[in-house]
Amino acid sequence: MDKRSDSIALAKQIRIDSLEMTSSGGGSHLGSCLSCADILAVLYGSIMNKNPEDPLYAERDRFILSKGHAGAAVYSALARSGYFSPDELKTHYQNGSKLSGHVSHKDVPGVELSTGSLGHGLSVACGMAYSAKLEGKSHRVFVLLSDGECDEGTTWEAALFASHRALSRLVAIVDYNKIQSLDTVESVLALEPFAAKWESFGWDVVEVDGHDHEELSAALAEDHSGLHRKPRCIIAHTVKGKGVSFMENTVLWHYRTARGEELENARDELGADSEWAETSGE
Repeated sequence: MDKRSDSIALAKQIRIDSLEMTSSGGGSHLGSCLSCADILAVLYGSIMNKNPEDPLYAERDRFILSKGHAGAAVYSALARSGYFSPDELKTHYQNGSKLSGHVSHKDVPGVELSTGSLGHGLSVACGMAYSAKLEGKSHRVFVLLSDGECDEGTTWEAALFASHRALSRLVAIVDYNKIQSLDTVESVLALEPFAAKWESFGWDVVEVDGHDHEELSAALAEDHSGLHRKPRCIIAHTVKGKGVSFMENTVLWHYRTARGEELENARDELGADSEWAETSGE
């Protein structure tokens, strides 16, 4: 398989895993996991410099899930990339499990930071990128934000800092699915003109279809624009609940857990086997 085929297969597996994990453990935030599955698949499948056998090796690229409620999707990406056994995914959100509902770094190889309270991931990513710059390191720092957390003042304070310090190895990706926890982004606190805001804060901005792996790969590629002194913001236009028709573009599936007929229908639409696969199916 080429890298694009690999990442598409990984995205499908992330969606299936996220469905099964949130269902078996009674978790939620499935819609958020489904919207960012393609972004994670491209990052872990072809973009990031990583080593699952040595998760903390110094030259690795760093990834922070600022929208920590989509932790199930990251756990899946890590397990399917070899950081730990996919069997552990079956313990998600259950008593004694390492895999909490919001992503946690404790005893989970490959997770750089525990998150959940929104608006902090970009600030920490700025610190990582600034530290690397001061030390002359070449690794990149990626951070995935939700659109809803762009309501937070800390996000924009960090955006100012990143531009001021010319953190060109920092990439912020916004999962712009247009739906927050209880309503649409437009209704809660409109973000548009969104790209212009990031540009006015001194960022190199590109907008992509967040489900198109070729567009994502091109936007995430190193030194894509040649604007070496600017941090990059990728506004990824996505669909909340992507891949399951009755979950797409609905507020309901931010918190709802799929059970019974809904679970079976979702499995069918995602192309899942009747048994939860233990391998990626490559």
